Amino acid sequence: MTDAFALPTRFGTQALGGCYAPETLMQPLLDLEAAFCGALADPAFQAELKAELRQFVGRPTPLTPAPRLAEKLGLKALFLKREDLAHTGAHKINNALAQALLARRMGKTEVIAETGAGQHGVATAAACARLGLRCTVFMGVTDMARQAPNVARMRLFGATVEPVAAGQGTLKEAVNEALRAWAGRCTTAHYILGSALGPHPFPTLVRSFQTVIGEEARAQVLDQAGALPDAVVACAGGGSNGLGLLVPFLGDPLRRLAVEAGGHGRALGEHAARLDGGRLGVLHGCKTLLLQDEHGHTAETASVSAGLDYPALGPELAALVLDRKVEVRRASDDEALAAARLLCESEGILPALESSHALALLSALAAEGAATVLLGLSGRGDKDLSTYQSRLEC
Repeated sequence: MTDAFALPTRFGTQALGGCYAPETLMQPLLDLEAAFCGALADPAFQAELKAELRQFVGRPTPLTPAPRLAEKLGLKALFLKREDLAHTGAHKINNALAQALLARRMGKTEVIAETGAGQHGVATAAACARLGLRCTVFMGVTDMARQAPNVARMRLFGATVEPVAAGQGTLKEAVNEALRAWAGRCTTAHYILGSALGPHPFPTLVRSFQTVIGEEARAQVLDQAGALPDAVVACAGGGSNGLGLLVPFLGDPLRRLAVEAGGHGRALGEHAARLDGGRLGVLHGCKTLLLQDEHGHTAETASVSAGLDYPALGPELAALVLDRKVEVRRASDDEALAAARLLCESEGILPALESSHALALLSALAAEGAATVLLGLSGRGDKDLSTYQSRLEC
């Protein structure tokens, strides 16, 4: 059935991605691709999206110099792309709003979503409230407990939050339930997947709506610094933030790095480092790098960050790493927490735990000779305040 798609369904030399979906979802996926292609070619849709990104989301987001932190780390200059200042507090709103507009274009009256750290759920709920669409968000009970403020925000925006108690009660299980719900309601509902993974065309669709981050950042750093940085760094959860920042820099002679969750150990089940420890496999509709045990079963993951606590990664970012166009590193829970504290004390900015993993790499980059670094601050840390309080004793 994948031959029926118009857009390329695979990425890189390893042909990652694809469309591993049940027959009940093949027609909705074909319809989604057709609607996406039509929207890209429609000046009216593009004009409305740009207007909403400007007037509702608050784009462009600033590129903030961080001179005190740069000095402490031995960098000449550090620039932070401030997705934490976008409406709802993270980059997730870029894709959620665009897909909500797409859902309305397709005549859907309901939106289904999943969320881990809660930011995608909040963004989707806000976008649906903006456009008058019903919204149901599936969220693991573990994540609901550690991201309670975001659960409250979703409900205040009028969304129904469905707890998922299966397995670890985290993002993987939430995706499972969201896909099941969509299969049963696909004639009236659109599934807004928050990460650049899942069956085609979701990886391409999400990446396309998130590259506004890197496009803005590239122009902003050239304007402020007069040159491109030595390195561009992003945290790597599902892949939407990483691709959004890194893809617009693929043609430039600089280092591009994705930082994963090193958790609290190197053994399987103690981290969520898929790029630095995964094997090729299929999960949630696509072939990608996946944490698996010796029998090929999906492994459990561990991370202080709910948004990075997932056993697979988007196929396009995985392909870029395998093809050596993006470097991969990992940061432990403790390193991420320490990096967050340093940013708070140096610059007065509270980062999300996801972004703190990218921040933890900065001292190593300075030691390796990087002078100027651009880092994606994917979200704000309000949602993680209880974790910061308990782990940093503040």
